[in-house]
Amino acid sequence: MSRTIRIPARVRAATAVCAAAGLACAALTALPASAAQDSLSVQYRTSASGATADQAEPWLEVTNTGSSSVALSGVTLRYYFKSDGPGVSYRFACSWAVKGCANITGTFGTLANPTATADRYLEIAFTSGAGSLAPGQNTGDMQLRFYRADWQTLRQSDDYSFNGAQTSYADWNKVTAQKGGSVVWGTAPAGNDPTPPTTPPTTPPTTPPTSPPPAGGPALFDDFSYASSSDAAVQQHGWTVKSGQGGPGVAGATWSPQDVTFVPDGSGGNKVMNLRLTTDGTAAGTKETEIQTAARKFKNGTYAARVRFNDTPTGGPDGDHVNQTFFTFTPLNAPMDPDYSEQDFEYLPNGGWGETQNIMYETSWETYNPDPWNAVNVHGQQYGSLDGWHDLQITIDNTNITYYIDGTQVAQHGEPYLPETPQWIDFNHWLIDLTGQTGSTARSYNEQVDYVYFLKDQVLTPAQVQSQVAGYRSAGTTFTDTVPTS
Repeated sequence: MSRTIRIPARVRAATAVCAAAGLACAALTALPASAAQDSLSVQYRTSASGATADQAEPWLEVTNTGSSSVALSGVTLRYYFKSDGPGVSYRFACSWAVKGCANITGTFGTLANPTATADRYLEIAFTSGAGSLAPGQNTGDMQLRFYRADWQTLRQSDDYSFNGAQTSYADWNKVTAQKGGSVVWGTAPAGNDPTPPTTPPTTPPTTPPTSPPPAGGPALFDDFSYASSSDAAVQQHGWTVKSGQGGPGVAGATWSPQDVTFVPDGSGGNKVMNLRLTTDGTAAGTKETEIQTAARKFKNGTYAARVRFNDTPTGGPDGDHVNQTFFTFTPLNAPMDPDYSEQDFEYLPNGGWGETQNIMYETSWETYNPDPWNAVNVHGQQYGSLDGWHDLQITIDNTNITYYIDGTQVAQHGEPYLPETPQWIDFNHWLIDLTGQTGSTARSYNEQVDYVYFLKDQVLTPAQVQSQVAGYRSAGTTFTDTVPTS
């Protein structure tokens, strides 16, 4: 079986020069063993093919075409573009990646020798968490994007690395790959060969610290020991139960306070909050539920809740595109509001949004435009059933938003998705659309919540959260809120 060796750009150039001069080039074409072993190729496509766009979307894959394993932490890629002006700044985002967005970084640089099609570049690097590529192995999708920091439309038709006609993956030599200080794939704009990479990004911690729980701090804990949604204590403890109509979900559906109930947990002890969704397949026959804090006072810190998801209705046919959630957010005061933020756990037991099976999303939002739709967010996802009780946790500091399910980290997102302003805490249970189950027989689904906990400005491990909750319960505390409003 023959194997094609991809020759680095600088060797191809030297070969061309010596051939033109009529010289023997065998010494140049016979690559050293390390070069042959460490060959890479880059595949590119775009999902934003217009001459102008809200954001550039260079989706990339890297393939190991050599004969030895390649650690991605030693690899960098560069995508070259022409800025829209000397004062324009850009932001990078990773929408989704097989290797995990938490293991991919993007930084911008300025070329030493600007050309007509490039004066900036986006450099992609990998943490050690991205792992290695065995010979013949591919990174899979890296759905990357970047946009102007002022949210203005950008022009990409004059960008060196852009190809609007390339909407499926193919080799693309206008993106360079660098390994160990050498260019191993692609050709940079004239006079701008990449310099050796700087220190690779550090790896996010995979093992949480085991320090003891903090001595204290401003905190919210609620065990949801109420009589009903109309219990005066619900409002006194800072909760608002949604009523009337309005998004998200099916237009014309109703938010029903009466379907937010507090029921025994089955052990003869604590109560749990039950959020019931009912539908007969019509908007008018759909009742959804939502409860959120009245005060926007939650930002950095640790958020946690124990939530029971349900895959099947309590009665009637299954299949509705229901959304069972725990999240925190700020309001969108205008399209692309820079102060908007949101961090979501959204479980879709019957799929939805194009998915046909159980899926959990962890989504961090920077902002969005509702019409025309333009979302600036990043998400993690897991396929499979989460029917039953689960411990959900979000931690936010000045560097990362980290999501955990049952003590295991499932997603981590950094800038530009960190919240800028205080947020609400929210649970809701709603119907995405009416296409999942079109029958007219009434059916209902339950989402239950055991407790919610927030600790201001401290990042706890999942074990520390469980210790704090156990402490409240052993002390007989069903509610406390010492989080200041400013």
